[in-house]
Amino acid sequence: MPFEEVVEAEGHLIDSHVMEQIFDKVVESNGRFEVEEFRIGRTNSDPSYLRLRLEAPGKHQMDHLLAQILPFGCSPVDGGDATLKRVERDTCAPEDFYSTSNHHTFVRIGGEWVEVQNQRMDAMIVVRTEGAKPGAWCRRLRDLKAGDMVVTGMHGLRVTPESKERDRLAFAFMSNEISSERQVETAVRQTAALARAAKEQGKTIVAVAGPVVVHTGGVAGLSKLIRNQWVNAVLSGNALGVHDIEAALLGTSLGVRLEDGRQAEHGHRNHMRAINAINHAGGIRGAVESGRLKSGVMYECVRNDVPFVLAGSLRDDGPLPETITDMNAAQDAYAALLKPAGLVICLGSMLHSIATGNMLPSWVKIVCVDINPAVATKVSDRGTGQAVGVVTDVGLFLELLSRELVDGSK
Repeated sequence: MPFEEVVEAEGHLIDSHVMEQIFDKVVESNGRFEVEEFRIGRTNSDPSYLRLRLEAPGKHQMDHLLAQILPFGCSPVDGGDATLKRVERDTCAPEDFYSTSNHHTFVRIGGEWVEVQNQRMDAMIVVRTEGAKPGAWCRRLRDLKAGDMVVTGMHGLRVTPESKERDRLAFAFMSNEISSERQVETAVRQTAALARAAKEQGKTIVAVAGPVVVHTGGVAGLSKLIRNQWVNAVLSGNALGVHDIEAALLGTSLGVRLEDGRQAEHGHRNHMRAINAINHAGGIRGAVESGRLKSGVMYECVRNDVPFVLAGSLRDDGPLPETITDMNAAQDAYAALLKPAGLVICLGSMLHSIATGNMLPSWVKIVCVDINPAVATKVSDRGTGQAVGVVTDVGLFLELLSRELVDGSK
């Protein structure tokens, strides 16, 4: 006899194409389904409801099927409480641990649904039942400690994915595919609207920037956004800091003169001269306070008390004194600045954009700007489904966005 489960989902199932994705996942997992009940929402705010009876050849196949449809908000009706197992050794989870998505997640404890805190993908759920109320938190594998109680299996869990509501600007923007055909001015206006909404909600705006910001002439635009509090944190690697400081001190980026695009004499050593100058000043802040560094992205961050993180890598020269070369520490520093974010704008950096997306819950909006459409596609494909791709020159985008937010707000 086949193994059976009854599952249900509720939300904007049609507008968000959730229902068809649930059906597809069941079929792909060699399961069968029967619709027992479906109620369609009649207004923009009314949710739809779906109840399915699933069949799979055995328990293992059913567990796999449930794991596929849970991220779409489809969970067992009579699942009972979540199954908890104790961690026996630091950083070692039970084999059947539940791996989180980036959507709102709830775990059933003592018959009550408890919202999971610090939501992010690829984490475990640690539950504590001590005290007046139980609690649940996402925790990375490397942070697990012996004695932690971790959620295992697929029962006692409920996931609520972000939905497309028919009258919301943000999702009207998101409904468009990644395309170079989109007019950049339209994308800038919609990004500006998301930035204003984030500010109204008391959330921060974070820029994830690659060195292409310097190469494309985007320093002026990004500096203006930082100076006027439209960017509240900057996340990047050592390269952005070095090239930004090289441009401010020597007028070149990787030895190429920004004014005319020609190679400067002995320009190949300019990035090392920039690092050396910062070392002599005792760091970026010291260079600003001494008057050695007088412009650029790093300068504006220091002058306007906007925090920044420079995460190191194997290929870094120097690196700059502020660059964090411990990858775990750099990831922690990124996560701390992303916690209050309402909007993240990624600017020409595939690796940092993907990493940032993996740390964020699905309700934080991400705009990914790059001249290469594959970058935005990869960010979305790695699980950050809320990412919006804007295919254009990063320097042009920053110039137009700074005009829209700073000059347009006066």
